[in-house]
Amino acid sequence: MSERTATIVSPSGLHARPAALFTQAVSKSGFKITVAKGEKAVNAASILAVISLGVSQGETVTIASDDEGADSVLDQLVELLSTVE
Repeated sequence: MSERTATIVSPSGLHARPAALFTQAVSKSGFKITVAKGEKAVNAASILAVISLGVSQGETVTIASDDEGADSVLDQLVELLSTVE
């Protein structure tokens, strides 16, 4: 399993526009990816699941995948979450 951590910089947290951009990127990747806040992990391609995590600005999430070759996608997703406002 590959995993990365990302700190959310968006003032609205991982909600609305940032969540939509994130889930769209996950869907386009073709990999099965999860995003977790604490012990709760959800399907990163589901906008409702991602919003249900209730991630606020400054909080950290863990992005993970068991799929081989997902490392570069995980890096791109961390970059997205670290820059989208």
